[in-house]
Amino acid sequence: MGKKELLKSEIEQVPENLLDEVLDFVHFLKAKIIKERLNTAIASESSLKKDWLRTEEDEAWQGL
Repeated sequence: MGKKELLKSEIEQVPENLLDEVLDFVHFLKAKIIKERLNTAIASESSLKKDWLRTEEDEAWQGL
């Protein structure tokens, strides 16, 4: 049984009154992933900026 199937099976056993908490936790995990990706993008921006701001880059993208 895969992890998703196992998780679905476990959720089926969660009492109805706790499903809001389970859903909140899933939303928390999704937000955490988005935040981590954003932080990675922000961190990489400063290291890539030196290449983006080169005259060669401007010339390469000028025709698009």
